[in-house]
Amino acid sequence: MAYEFTKEDLEEIEKIKAKFPEVMPATLPVLWVAQNRFGHVNPDVQRLVAETLDLPEAHVHGVAEFYTQYYKEEKGKFVLDVCTCLSCQLCGGYDILEHLEDKLGIKKGETTDDGMFSLNEVECLGACGYAPMLQITNDTYVNHLTKEKADQLVDSLRKGEVPEYEQIDMPLRNAK
Repeated sequence: MAYEFTKEDLEEIEKIKAKFPEVMPATLPVLWVAQNRFGHVNPDVQRLVAETLDLPEAHVHGVAEFYTQYYKEEKGKFVLDVCTCLSCQLCGGYDILEHLEDKLGIKKGETTDDGMFSLNEVECLGACGYAPMLQITNDTYVNHLTKEKADQLVDSLRKGEVPEYEQIDMPLRNAK
């Protein structure tokens, strides 16, 4: 497949480039433009980004490989990133990951045959106080997961219903 940015993408990329004194810092946001356009940033897409920014392919590849949020291959419609870092691990992150593997019939790193779900094990997503948790396609966090809550999530996503942002208040210190 030949990858090309649309006219609108190129206009957005020019706006991004204008924000920086040099082009190299534009790599991350332009990779987002690419991922939003193509659903991933495989090596061919990375090459397109490098050519568009007139940067070495090795630089763009290094940036894309460093961040788990950039998908280096095609993924399912919904990507479930299950955190298994220490806080989530201690609160059952691996149990949730294994439960989702069983429910979806795939292992971490795989995509369901219908293309609906990809399942990933990821490092810290920065929500340790809400463990265990997962992120849906680089966007919505689902906190305080239980197996039942994970089942409800998958069932809702199958219907195309993405959960809304869940605000969780932080406990006040020394509250009286």
